[in-house]
Amino acid sequence: MKKTIVITGLGEGMGREVTKLLAAKGYSVAGFDMNGTAVDSLKKELKSIGGDHHLIAMDITDRKGILKFRDDVLKKYGKVDIVLSNVGIGFFGPFEEIDLEKALKCLEINVIGAMAIFQAFIPSMRKEGGGKLIAMSSLVGRIPFPFESIYTASKFAITGFIESMDYEVKPFGIRVALIEPAQVSTTFAAKIHKLPPEKSPYRDRVKRFIDRDNELIKTAPSPEAAAQTIVKIVEKDRPKFYNQLLFADSFLMKVNRFLPKRVKDSILEGYMKIKV
Repeated sequence: MKKTIVITGLGEGMGREVTKLLAAKGYSVAGFDMNGTAVDSLKKELKSIGGDHHLIAMDITDRKGILKFRDDVLKKYGKVDIVLSNVGIGFFGPFEEIDLEKALKCLEINVIGAMAIFQAFIPSMRKEGGGKLIAMSSLVGRIPFPFESIYTASKFAITGFIESMDYEVKPFGIRVALIEPAQVSTTFAAKIHKLPPEKSPYRDRVKRFIDRDNELIKTAPSPEAAAQTIVKIVEKDRPKFYNQLLFADSFLMKVNRFLPKRVKDSILEGYMKIKV
């Protein structure tokens, strides 16, 4: 039986590749992205793949728009089996020097955005007797990274939100899961990496951090490779609650639970080459 999945932030990167893979598998994909040009080009690709899809240009902060999108999707497909919250933006910089108004936008998109799309579809899933709600988080949703305090806070918030919501929706047959990528070879980091001013006391360590991050991205999985793993998670009847893309990431998560903080701090500072 054909299934319907809702995906936010599907215009570029992993979201776009996941959309194409699922469409090729026969899924009906409904979703949106604020980049209208990317949405239009994706529509053309999906047309060549085949199937029935519903894609629009919309900002995740448009609350009324999300509700109208939900109504249109349910009217067209009758039900939604899976919701994948993929939308998100990065945020980088020493906390002392960041603009808190811009930080608020990051939290609005990354946290409230995920909450909004899930809240919109939970009622129909509950009435249908089940479904899956999957949130794209990050390794930094449980392992904090320096100079990414706001982004880290947004992903910690997603982890806490999903863990809490699980208790509420599980009795209705709704399963929830987190996907926690580390680096993926996209332009995501490049868009936010910016050196502090010359006189900033953080400049040297931030530069070392950026240089190291750029090194790691060169050997990171491509969006296509990451999407293949994500699709496998999405298609599982009973996905694990926490899901990483690589064995090394899973191992790191397990080790992180047991090491003393001073040891974890030393390892991270050495790994990212920011020791003082």
